[in-house]
Amino acid sequence: MALNQPTYLSHDERFRAVYMSALAAITGLISGLVAYALFNLIALALNVTYFQAVSLELPNLAQHTLGAWIVIVPAIGGLLVGLMARYGSPKIKGHGIPEAMEAVLTSDSRISARVAIWKPISTVVAIGSGGPFGAEGPIIQTGGALGSLLGQKVSMTASERKVLLACGAAGGMAAIFGTPLAGVILAIELLLFEFRARSFIPLVIATAVATTLRHALIGDGPLFAMDAVSFGLPWNAPAYIVFAVLIGFVAVGFSKLLFLVEDGFDALPIGEVWRPALGGLGLGLIGLIAPQVLGVGYDLITGILNNHFAVTALLSIAVFKTAALLVSLGSGTSGGLLAPMFMTGAALGALFAVCMNALLPGAPLEPAAFALVGMAALFAAASRATFALIVFAFEITRNYDAILPLMLVCVIATGVGILFMRTTIMTEKLARRGLRVHQDFEVDPLERADIGSVMETQPLRIREDARLDSIAPLLGMSKQASAHCDALVVVDADEALVGILTRSDVLRAQTEHIDNSLTAGVLCTRNPVVAFPDETVREAVHRLLYHDIGRLPVVARHDKTRLVGYIDRAAVIAAHRRGMREDGIQLSANP
Repeated sequence: MALNQPTYLSHDERFRAVYMSALAAITGLISGLVAYALFNLIALALNVTYFQAVSLELPNLAQHTLGAWIVIVPAIGGLLVGLMARYGSPKIKGHGIPEAMEAVLTSDSRISARVAIWKPISTVVAIGSGGPFGAEGPIIQTGGALGSLLGQKVSMTASERKVLLACGAAGGMAAIFGTPLAGVILAIELLLFEFRARSFIPLVIATAVATTLRHALIGDGPLFAMDAVSFGLPWNAPAYIVFAVLIGFVAVGFSKLLFLVEDGFDALPIGEVWRPALGGLGLGLIGLIAPQVLGVGYDLITGILNNHFAVTALLSIAVFKTAALLVSLGSGTSGGLLAPMFMTGAALGALFAVCMNALLPGAPLEPAAFALVGMAALFAAASRATFALIVFAFEITRNYDAILPLMLVCVIATGVGILFMRTTIMTEKLARRGLRVHQDFEVDPLERADIGSVMETQPLRIREDARLDSIAPLLGMSKQASAHCDALVVVDADEALVGILTRSDVLRAQTEHIDNSLTAGVLCTRNPVVAFPDETVREAVHRLLYHDIGRLPVVARHDKTRLVGYIDRAAVIAAHRRGMREDGIQLSANP
């Protein structure tokens, strides 16, 4: 197979690339500033609500000063969020990422200004009143909304606007966690559904700007600091495999239970405004028992990753954090999934290691190591953003020894999720609305085949001086023509390409009773659109669609009059069928 010739960008394409890069930098700066502001506003709200103090440091809610009033505060926050959803925008409900995905799929990546305003406000209220969420999901939606709004203010295509939306989302995540590479990959896996230079370069620029801003405002350390830890490979590999299977089933159960709780709240005979308040009341009762699970809980995650908790504390965190998340998010309030699922996964990982060490005395399992892989694997299996979570956990620890156990556990857990869930925790809502999200990254069969490998090398030709009465039999009415032949390549005496003569050209001439002495050179379309044998079939398809034609003469690149082949729709279908066979896809006449 011949290699494609290098593609050189036109002046307009170079200008658009620079233009998009500049807009991506602006989007990254804005999303970084908004993420920083949101982070501090959440901390301020928690301090004011639970400690009646003014501070921008995230507090430990286990030491709150509210007493029994802790039951009421989340209910009030839930009611306020319900009112915002009712009179502001209903799209503020949920954890943010599915809503951003829906905008990409259904609205040409257009997100309204209302979402950009009300989502961060509702997040501050929800988390500030004790919601067990992180700010990352809402900032992903808010950052995406800001990128979309910028894309709506300037002239650009829907694809370019989608890139800016993803830049805002990735910039927001990078600014919160200090994980620029994971932000890029998460945006690719959950929002862009493509990996191209036109989107990858702006994404990197946006996250680089947002992360640089984070370093200036917050510092360059990771959000979850972790001491050095031994992962124990290869001897602990069997334990990692067992844990991977278990955490995969936990992810499946958690996802199904979340939507079961949502369905339960939707079935309640009360208005939508009151459902988040009811969920907040349930959250308040949980907070009365385990107040440490309220709020973002970044300090708890850090503590789990550094072996600061005993078994009873780990069990309490895993159980009550999950219950708090289910009852509050299921009621339709606003908050992010990443941080609470990180906490649950980390607690389960540490618990697994502690229990295995107790059952098998002498087992060298490090709870912090299993906490890290559990943190990444639970969300990876539930969302199938596996690559992003592997990179995310690595960026947090900056420990290369973590790569192998992260890859092993995340991939196996994701495999369990694929086996037992048709959708993911991110796409279930969209599937219920009739939207299909294709999250697999695969090369189009038409990209794998070049034109030279599928073209007809001996196309039916006719001389330009051939008369009309001798042409008609060649277009489907002669044994020497193939059954699907509806066009002829017109050449001169030296076999140089002159044009394309189609059946419609001949029928038009016959209908208009033109003299049969007219020749092919007069009736044909001269200087036709052509293709080169080293181009991909996909490029040929784009050309066919753009010009609304059904075939292309194939010519030598060094001499565009030298005919070397011919490609039409039948050849395109044949290339696609060949690609399907290479992928092991069975061809069948039945659906």
